Amino acid sequence: MGFDQYHEPPEELSQEVRTFARMITSLIEEAEAISWYEQRMSVEKDPQARAIMKNAQGEEFKHFGMDLEFLLRQKKDWRAELKEILFTTGDIVKAGERGEKKVD
Repeated sequence: MGFDQYHEPPEELSQEVRTFARMITSLIEEAEAISWYEQRMSVEKDPQARAIMKNAQGEEFKHFGMDLEFLLRQKKDWRAELKEILFTTGDIVKAGERGEKKVD
């Protein structure tokens, strides 16, 4: 069974690009799972079921973070830009603009 994660013929892509595409796909899937758990928890009445879902969501969030870190280690410009945005205070849009200037 094939996957639609490539927009170019896979056999023409380097191993590094194929790995990058897989990690992007994993990041997307983890983000979707985080959202699904958030939605489920918002309607779940049973406290124990909600606690289990919250625990599972935490695992998905950890995987999201690991996927993101892998990608940032591959793309130094991304890391430089995100350093201006993540784990900061103040206006997020302005931080993004500062980050953008770091890689121009």
